[in-house]
Amino acid sequence: MTSTKGLVIREQTIGESDRLVTLLTADYGLVRAFVRGAKQMKNRLASSTSLFAYSDFTLYRGRDAFVVDNASPVEVFFDLRKDIERLAIAQYFAQLAYELGEEEQPSAEMLSVLLNSLHLLCNSSKDMRVIKSAVEFRLLSLGGYMPNILACANCSTYETDMMFFDTLDGCIYCENCGKVGAIPCPKNVITAIRFICLTEPKKIFSFSLSENNLDLLSDISEKYLLSRIQKKLPTLEFYKGIR
Repeated sequence: MTSTKGLVIREQTIGESDRLVTLLTADYGLVRAFVRGAKQMKNRLASSTSLFAYSDFTLYRGRDAFVVDNASPVEVFFDLRKDIERLAIAQYFAQLAYELGEEEQPSAEMLSVLLNSLHLLCNSSKDMRVIKSAVEFRLLSLGGYMPNILACANCSTYETDMMFFDTLDGCIYCENCGKVGAIPCPKNVITAIRFICLTEPKKIFSFSLSENNLDLLSDISEKYLLSRIQKKLPTLEFYKGIR
């Protein structure tokens, strides 16, 4: 038997009444677990094992995966269901955690980033571009894809008024070393990217940029993420389709 707190980031119906859920946990990273009879109306585990439920889980190891023996909800993020755009971007964040997380590897920081983003989606008026860019860059960094943002990749200059972000090579250039295909951006956008990637997890959403620079940051973070994931993300396409 194993006890841990986890956030349900994926669910799949198995047979007529069972559900296979993927949990993001601080202790064990990604954990797959069966919920027996989860689709039955009176199942006591239904709410605590639904998508985006953050719960205390008691698990035992089965032949192919864990099985949920007991679960009690800590937070179920019901308010996400009140807004289709916020629900859609939450589903996108869950897919990113599934793609970038690992099994049997402690993932406390990734879990913290995801939980904080869901709290902001439910309880704040924070600009969605801030939340999206912060989650994208930080989860990529935690997944082993932190861009080289400390200085110009060519001459090691820390910053100039205009910088360039190369989404393919994952690095930055100063205004004197700009590379064809790299995205030009003011230095405060690079400062924001450095802040997201390097500050403590609870503070990564605490930055501000102008409207134009928020659009630019969002464009950079998404293009860089897609260059690293290298696969179609249906949840991202759905989110962009309803905006």
